Amino acid sequence: MVALRDVLERMEGWYPARWAEDWDAVGLVCGDPEADVRRVLLAVDPVLAVADEAVASGADLVITHHPLFLRGTHSVAATTPKGKVVHRLLTAGCGLLAAHTNADSPADGVSESLALALGLTGIEPLQPDVTDPVDKVVAFVPATHAEAVRQALAAAGAGRIGDYADASWSSSGEGRFRPLDGASPAVGEVGRAEVVDEVRVEVVCPPALTDAVVRAMREAHPYEEPAYDVVRLQPDDEPDRGSGRIGTLPQAESLRAFAERVDRALPTTAHGVRVAGDPDREVRRVALCGGAGDFLLDTARARGADVYLTSDLRHHPASEHGEHEDAPALVDVAHWAAEWTWLPVLRDKLAVALGDSVAVSVSTTPSDPWTFRV
Repeated sequence: MVALRDVLERMEGWYPARWAEDWDAVGLVCGDPEADVRRVLLAVDPVLAVADEAVASGADLVITHHPLFLRGTHSVAATTPKGKVVHRLLTAGCGLLAAHTNADSPADGVSESLALALGLTGIEPLQPDVTDPVDKVVAFVPATHAEAVRQALAAAGAGRIGDYADASWSSSGEGRFRPLDGASPAVGEVGRAEVVDEVRVEVVCPPALTDAVVRAMREAHPYEEPAYDVVRLQPDDEPDRGSGRIGTLPQAESLRAFAERVDRALPTTAHGVRVAGDPDREVRRVALCGGAGDFLLDTARARGADVYLTSDLRHHPASEHGEHEDAPALVDVAHWAAEWTWLPVLRDKLAVALGDSVAVSVSTTPSDPWTFRV
């Protein structure tokens, strides 16, 4: 039997919560991690109609892209739209999990799913995430001087991890050496082998501080020739992670044909597909961003895109963008429709990971807020 915690572990492995923006609210909204999960429903928005669909289908868990709560709340009473969603789900024994900005940028994420739905090839992040490099300084110190060295390392700027300072790791061992002629050993005598109780002290620091950290360590170290290592750490983030995606169509086509391609690939909405540009313009290099992506307009132009697809484009940024001679054409689609393309990708990933014991389906409830146009 699959438990909710098993699904949480899978989602955290694919879309770690640490990848979410600081303002975001991702993760388990409601539900017991120990509860059994037999049916999962996937949707873009945690609205009441989706909750009703989940209850009617017997789902034990709903996974949505958009969070239910982005601002603090002091109540989940069923007198508010969000409170009604919580009550509807919990009354039926159904949990709710949100994967938002942590699912936007990685492989098999929202933007990449949109690129795949359009048939693009050679897909890569439009704006790759750049993780600052980190050095690890490892010093081998007599146990009697370990604390002094730790303090010196911290004073030089080492040991800062997120919101924590003075972070280090220490482990005990034995140091062995034999001073040669010309040495001035702090411990032992020339010509005689020594065994000293030593401590391995490890800290991290930005590469810009590494030289200063090593100098501070040497000054606090009692040995004239201290043993130490400096190691450049490999970032643990995916190399393919980043905002938006850019790729190539199988062959060049007109902007009008590309807009029709977009229309076929996305769910039908009242918004439809809006286009800014010459309909006969030839396009092949496509940049895109699932969700609201006007922050990448300049990046799309700098990357040489022929067309940029996103949602929620505002009048003034779009107008100013079009004044550039090398500006790509613009295609604006419904926010919900663009992000919906992630749901079939996630369904397939969960189906493979969880096996036949869990049925995973995509919601058939359109949650785009716009219902018709005149």
